[in-house]
Amino acid sequence: MIRKCLFPVAGYGTRFLPATKAQPKEMLPILTKPLIQYGVEEAAEAGMKHACFVTGRNKRAIADHFDVVYELEDQIKGTSREDRLECIRGLMNDCIYSYTRQIQMRGLGDAILTGKTLIGDEPFGVILADDLCVGDEAIMAQMIKVYEQYQCCVIAVQEVPQEEVYKYGIVTGEALDERHTRVETMVEKPDPEDAPSNLAIIGRYILTPDIFDVISETAPGVGGEVQLTDALQAMAKQGKVIAYRFKGKRFDCGSIDGFVEATNFFYEKMKQVE
Repeated sequence: MIRKCLFPVAGYGTRFLPATKAQPKEMLPILTKPLIQYGVEEAAEAGMKHACFVTGRNKRAIADHFDVVYELEDQIKGTSREDRLECIRGLMNDCIYSYTRQIQMRGLGDAILTGKTLIGDEPFGVILADDLCVGDEAIMAQMIKVYEQYQCCVIAVQEVPQEEVYKYGIVTGEALDERHTRVETMVEKPDPEDAPSNLAIIGRYILTPDIFDVISETAPGVGGEVQLTDALQAMAKQGKVIAYRFKGKRFDCGSIDGFVEATNFFYEKMKQVE
């Protein structure tokens, strides 16, 4: 069983300034829940009940969210508003929370390596909270099944418009079936005319612990940052990476358009329940 999920949450969230000047982008709400809570719920549904956070400056609100706020709870105790905390209370009781800090923002690969102290020597999930995913079955739960079958790194992918490939890591490889591809090539944020495909990596991974040694030997890449894609490319050369076309919908909540789309989606879903 994969027990731990790593959440790299140290980034600045500059696309949402000034809203993210003093609060983490992962705490931006979709309706009444912050993005990071959706991510932890997805991990917990997949059985990953040890949430490990790689944080940075101005990120204390994340730890506070998964903790008791005595003054607030006392104020609303016995009122109709008390039920609004039921979902987060359950998550707090069901999961373990650990934190470490990324001192410098040197890329996703460096953030993953920073999390080694929390993960140890075991396979683990990675969720990027600004990629909000929904499906009949949690995306991470789907990916665990893929890991159990292939016993190697698993990355979630989806097709994107060709003109948008420059935003993503792009993969190609041997198609095993309509949903599984054994990755051969990975390119980080290629120009559209140079992209080998339009199959893009989104913010869900299952990684094996040998990824830490590979990252530590990976030189900075695009943007002068240590790219997880570059480390995974080294593992792909050994046939150790499976790309999985997941069943569900993904919202890029790191962009304003995606954030609004997700808000509208969950609002309509809420109205249907009512």
